[in-house]
Amino acid sequence: MNKLDQISLGKIVVIREKLLNAQRDGKKIYRFESGDPSFAIYPAIKLAMEKALNENKTHYIPNNGIPELREALAKKLQTKNHLSIEAKHISVTNGAMHALYVLYQCIVEDGDEVIVPDPMWTEAVENARLAGAKTIGVELKPEHNYVYRAQDIEAKMTAKTKVIFLNSPQNPTGAIIPKEELIKIAALAVKNNLWLVSDEAYEHVLFDGGEHTSIGSLIPDYDKVISVYSYSKSYAMSGLRLGYFACRNELFNDRAGKLLRCTVNGINSVTQWGAITALDNPESWYVEMNKEYRKRRDLFLEALTGQDILIPYIPHGAFYLWCRVKDGIDVAALSEAMAQAGLGNAPGDCFGEGPSTVQSLRLAFSCSSEMILEGTEPLRTFLKNYKA
Repeated sequence: MNKLDQISLGKIVVIREKLLNAQRDGKKIYRFESGDPSFAIYPAIKLAMEKALNENKTHYIPNNGIPELREALAKKLQTKNHLSIEAKHISVTNGAMHALYVLYQCIVEDGDEVIVPDPMWTEAVENARLAGAKTIGVELKPEHNYVYRAQDIEAKMTAKTKVIFLNSPQNPTGAIIPKEELIKIAALAVKNNLWLVSDEAYEHVLFDGGEHTSIGSLIPDYDKVISVYSYSKSYAMSGLRLGYFACRNELFNDRAGKLLRCTVNGINSVTQWGAITALDNPESWYVEMNKEYRKRRDLFLEALTGQDILIPYIPHGAFYLWCRVKDGIDVAALSEAMAQAGLGNAPGDCFGEGPSTVQSLRLAFSCSSEMILEGTEPLRTFLKNYKA
């Protein structure tokens, strides 16, 4: 069997296509299933890309990214993430998903085990499977505020464990792994000589005092940490497809360079010039962005008061509302009924198999504030009238 035959197209993609078809047919749709930031990119980024076009910077470029961008990213990782990283340790990729594809192909063999949170966004898991690994889920539980805990990870480890994958702030729960827990996870990886893959795509999407810590900063001398970042969430550049990863391991970087050559041989040059400017976004950009996300989150929370079908976890990062569905209610039926009512959503089984996961549902507040403001009343009405 071809490895691709074991990979799904993705339930969220299927749901999205159904909603978009309904929208094309004239139905009012509220895009609460989508994780695409509604913000326009910062004007200076557009100007930098326009300048690159006008200067004809449209030819072949270095395989792992233009030197100017990798130098700028190294400075950012050193000063903001406190990582012991140089430009030579960084590779630019076609979004963070491509980064995950490349890195898993470089570090796992058939039959290796990768420990992942459950729930977890689908591509993080399926890219590991595509590389021949078996993913082992660690259920994130509401009684622990959906925190990925070292003791639960250790309980799932076997002689075949090769990688611990983590994502904080997390999609779909919005939970942030506390620094004291990251220290324990880091110690576990070092003790057992495991790779740590840290997906930090939502590093800038924080509110209510939420703080992000890069796990690599806690073990600066350990070279089996791969830190993954995305321009989609921090800079609203989702359609421009740019991500990057950083790792100090020489063998890994040698392998990654070969796979980058064989898959993309250099990411869109114009986007990379814009990406340099994005790193200079003023701090007010993140403050205003997160203020708006918090406003959207609170509109959702207000709409969910006074009902007991969806019990939300209050997130401190990312832009999702992870809701526990009342026991006895069929999540698939609820999700489909919501979609029929024009209310986008993603049922829990899109993200994993754990008992708590499959009895949950995700709403996204990355769409415009106007859409959320307009859509919360239909959501409130739907939940009030829903009969299981």
